[in-house]
Amino acid sequence: MITGLQFGAPNQKARHVPGRWRVIALLLAGALLAGAIWTRLAYWQVVQHVQLSAEAQAQYHELVELPAVRGSIFDRNMRQLVVNTTVYSAFVSPDQIPDNQRARVALALGSVLGADAGKVNQTLASGKKFAYIARRFSKQKADQLRSMLLPGVGLEEEQQRSYLPGISGSSLAANLLGFVNYDRAGQYGVEAYYQKQLAGTAGYISSYRDLANREIVLGTHTHQDPVNGSDLVLSLDSNIQYAAEQQLAAGVKRARAESGSVLIMDPKTGGIVAWADYPSYNANNFARTDPGLFLDNISSSVYEPGSVMKVVTLSGAINAGAISPDTVINDPGYVYVGGYRIYDWDRRNHGTITYTYVLAHSLNVGAMKAMLAEGHDNFYKYMQAFGLTRASGIDVAAEDVVPPPAAGKMQDSMYATAAFGQGIDVNMVQMLAAVNVIANGGRYAPPHVVERIGNRLNPILLAPQAQVISAATAQKMTAMMEQVVQHGSGWTSRIRGFELDQAGKTGTSQIPVNGRYTLDVWASFIGFLPAQHPRFTMMVVMRKPHFPGSDQDWTLNDGYMTAEPVWQKIAQTIVLDWRITPDPH
Repeated sequence: MITGLQFGAPNQKARHVPGRWRVIALLLAGALLAGAIWTRLAYWQVVQHVQLSAEAQAQYHELVELPAVRGSIFDRNMRQLVVNTTVYSAFVSPDQIPDNQRARVALALGSVLGADAGKVNQTLASGKKFAYIARRFSKQKADQLRSMLLPGVGLEEEQQRSYLPGISGSSLAANLLGFVNYDRAGQYGVEAYYQKQLAGTAGYISSYRDLANREIVLGTHTHQDPVNGSDLVLSLDSNIQYAAEQQLAAGVKRARAESGSVLIMDPKTGGIVAWADYPSYNANNFARTDPGLFLDNISSSVYEPGSVMKVVTLSGAINAGAISPDTVINDPGYVYVGGYRIYDWDRRNHGTITYTYVLAHSLNVGAMKAMLAEGHDNFYKYMQAFGLTRASGIDVAAEDVVPPPAAGKMQDSMYATAAFGQGIDVNMVQMLAAVNVIANGGRYAPPHVVERIGNRLNPILLAPQAQVISAATAQKMTAMMEQVVQHGSGWTSRIRGFELDQAGKTGTSQIPVNGRYTLDVWASFIGFLPAQHPRFTMMVVMRKPHFPGSDQDWTLNDGYMTAEPVWQKIAQTIVLDWRITPDPH
């Protein structure tokens, strides 16, 4: 008994030790589990509170956009060039269309909308919640679909831009105006440049709905009205625009040219009166148009202007006092500059001539000698003043500019060729604005398309115009340009009654390919009328003309044969439409 008592007590204590540890282990496990649960609760209720609240609200929150009405575009006579029309898009909810109705729905959509029945059937069998069947069709078709009461088929109203018809399936002034895509974003031209002003600001309605899609009356409700876009009034004259497109298309075909462009400007304000390209495109059908036609050749591509540049060269030299219209020079038909022998276009010895003769007969040697007389620094400064070393700032999207090298980096030969318009790149807007300085009494009129934005005048019209050359120099150059029309290369541009009151200049430049000049040319003519009190300044450019017979005589591709006749026909239309009369002499 004593022995049992001695060993029994310690054994009982040992049996209780494991039980205590089990309790402690269970308590620790419970504490860890509770800690994990509380940690997760803290995570979801504290850390993720904002996100979960937002997701919960999103299940009941409805935000409906209220689109702004895009601004309209008008010409200078308040003729509407661009209008907004309502079109419709058809969509389906395949998960809401019973299996036994699919064939009927597919057949109906195919017959009304011209949709492929097989593809529609595939869409209906997909089980999707939403899919478009057709976009942007007429109200007549929308009314047909409504009357059929098709299950799972819905209609959506959309706004679409509509543009006036032009020629040959194009829309009027397509390359100037651009278009608006399906996302309501302006693309190219004026539509892209003035996207913010035209688009306005969308509004919205914010409310909460229950699971049955009923509005929760006591919920938060916010309504923000849209701000409609501003209307634009352009300097464009739609009648002249249409005539320019007609005559340009005929001229390009006649000259068998790759393409052509016409740009017309108001001499006093710099406002663009017409902006025509051929070939062009139909902005109403942009989705099925070759994107290559969207890029505009007037401001979005550069070219070498050729002899039109002589107007700038000689004007600068006269204004600097280096030459006068009657200054006599000797022209043997070529001159050495920077180690290069540079020729007149006809390679003839012209002997003793004046600078008026140089311009009238478009002689390269004379232009180079005028540049050398005024000096490189002065020549470069006048290129800057005439706007040929910077972007014109025209309010049309995607102006392309290739400025010349800095004055100190131009070689002698580069100065020489730039004097007669080769080796220098400009766009048509830059070149027209430069020559327009002569028509505007020596002042630079910044080119622009938009006259008014809503009720506000374009600020460019209120800014002072820079005086590039004196009024006296501009008058002397005007007289020299009159001689181009009366006795020189501008003879095919003459307008009856204005033969003695019309100023112009031809330009023909070879097109470089891989650093070498080819036989293809840019041919151009620029002029203003009446010469003494100009109403318009116009430029016509033909790209790669192949005039009949030019295989034997390449000079038939010159501006006087290809660009001038187009200029003459458009000018005649302007004279009649604007009732311009010759000044008495």
